[in-house]
Amino acid sequence: MERTYLDWNATAPLRREARDAMIAAMDVVGNPSSVHAEGRAAKALVERARGQVASLVGIDRNEVVFTSGATEAAALACAGHEVAAAGFEHDAVSAHMTSDLPVLPNGEVAPFKAVPGSLLAMQGANSETGVLQDNFRWAQVAWASGAMVLVDAVQLAGKVRTSVDVLGADYLMLSAHKLGGPKGVGALCLKLGVDVQAQITGGGQEQGRRSGTENVIGIAGFGAACAAAERDLEAGVWARVEKLRNILENAIAASADQTIFVGKDAPRLPNTSCFATPGWKGETQVMAMDLAGFAISAGSACSSGKVKASRVLRAMGYDEVTAASAVRVSLGPDTTEDEVMRFAEAWLRAHDRFRAKVA
Repeated sequence: MERTYLDWNATAPLRREARDAMIAAMDVVGNPSSVHAEGRAAKALVERARGQVASLVGIDRNEVVFTSGATEAAALACAGHEVAAAGFEHDAVSAHMTSDLPVLPNGEVAPFKAVPGSLLAMQGANSETGVLQDNFRWAQVAWASGAMVLVDAVQLAGKVRTSVDVLGADYLMLSAHKLGGPKGVGALCLKLGVDVQAQITGGGQEQGRRSGTENVIGIAGFGAACAAAERDLEAGVWARVEKLRNILENAIAASADQTIFVGKDAPRLPNTSCFATPGWKGETQVMAMDLAGFAISAGSACSSGKVKASRVLRAMGYDEVTAASAVRVSLGPDTTEDEVMRFAEAWLRAHDRFRAKVA
């Protein structure tokens, strides 16, 4: 069966540029901490990638800390802080949350008061709904109260042109595999003059912020993916993807009038559509589409493979039934209009069977 991948927010396919960089790095034998020629060659790969990551988010290369992924980056940033965050944040952030921020029905953070000395943690874009946050506005609220700001840019980076300054971030977390790099590598980016409390100590790598021999192969792939993502942004690739997302939603809305498109009245990522047909479980939809040859998701892909009512939609005020009925379709630069229309047709056929069953 021909397969169509429509789950880019869970993980993006490995970019050719990243694969090539990783293969080349496999032949570099040195340890980046060694001072001989082989070590310097490995170090050069790491530093080249550091510059590529820094360029994507507009930060000084010396303020990029490579980690095993965004989850570790979040833990590094949150260490030693009281963390205020909304209920729709990713588990990597909500695991450190000590106080809740209010949420509007459209998925945006509601007005709040920051606690002096705390860390305000907020995503640039939600992985399930695609809803964008007005990060700089809330950063100003935090700074005025003497709080710091962590921005989860995992979904935002590479899809929307932005920077640490535009987002108002003291800390910014990234994950390589969300933008076409390898799994198992990420970064915490720091605003100039801001530092962290090291959680992994030892050899003093990453300027003492994260010890351990660097994952040279993964880091090389990460850097190459960031450079390719930056080129895509310059070429306007995601504007085409947004048109495909809108075509998909219009096709479904025309024949499924009870289906709710979550966050449609708020600014969203160009590639993300989250929709719910109350009473039709998201897990059932995912399985039906999988059998039809389409990979989509229900909720976050970072919950040990479990499918349950969306915590994100519950935070937005949706009831349990609707939250359990949501699915996410996320497109990428390789997605075609034919794939989008074939998916819409397959989903609508399954939808008609569901409606007939409950009638």
